Amino acid sequence: MDATPLGAVLFRAALPSIPVVNQLPGVRKTGGDPSTLHEVRTATVTRDHVSAYAAVCGFPVKDTAPVTFPHVLAFPLHMAVMSSPTFPFPAIGTVHIANRLTQRRPIEVGETLQIEVHTSAVRPHPKGQAVDFLAAATADGETVWESTSTYLRRGVSPGSTDGGPTDGGSTDGGSTEELSVVPGRVTWRLAGDVGRRYAAVSGDHNPIHLHPLTAKAFGFPRQIAHGMWSLARCVAALENRIPDAVTVDAAFKKPIVLPGTVGFGQDAVPDGAGGGIAFALTSPKDGAPHLLGRTRPA
Repeated sequence: MDATPLGAVLFRAALPSIPVVNQLPGVRKTGGDPSTLHEVRTATVTRDHVSAYAAVCGFPVKDTAPVTFPHVLAFPLHMAVMSSPTFPFPAIGTVHIANRLTQRRPIEVGETLQIEVHTSAVRPHPKGQAVDFLAAATADGETVWESTSTYLRRGVSPGSTDGGPTDGGSTDGGSTEELSVVPGRVTWRLAGDVGRRYAAVSGDHNPIHLHPLTAKAFGFPRQIAHGMWSLARCVAALENRIPDAVTVDAAFKKPIVLPGTVGFGQDAVPDGAGGGIAFALTSPKDGAPHLLGRTRPA
């Protein structure tokens, strides 16, 4: 994986979305079991990368990486898996709907990590089909960070004639347990270049996040914020209140159109309910959720 530039991986991942090109050998999706796919890379956590990421997402600069940072090191592996002919869906149009990450201990700047990504089998979802990307980061044989990223391909679920619920879950994605809407108490005004700035530090140059014209080509009125930027920005706001060993759940709901305004809210979860902090990004106009999340001790 390290020998392939991320730009080339992104280009290859986009090819199955191009008519005619998507029928070429090596590009055409052949089907199969995506749970057989597996990618590995070694990456060093550099100070420059961590500082740039922290600046974009609102974290303080420290000698440890933000809790959400390892996702950007795993992202090239996500794209490599999606670009495989065995992976059933094109990367463009496959939507990140939920994420669960667990940090076992803080990751120091300068540490070298081995990162592995594999996928689950495809399963029915009320709005189509879903698949989990399972990532793990290890240092000297110790697992220090893990994540599960759930992606949705919209359409009729196999065995369903109307696309109705087939797995008993939420109709618009989410984590494996209920996450609550917390009313916004602080207003954040988001600039139009948030997507471009986050793309520069994350490598995620999906056109829906970059410019109005490229976003309109995919049905959005303007560019939208990355889900993982939204999650990172929320975690940054809670950074001094979460433990070193922590699990963070998030469900990505209504897209955040840029430039725009969101309300950020948080509430402590009682110890009897598992502890941690519930948080959300909502629309100041109608309270509709953009992101629902929760932290808890790991």
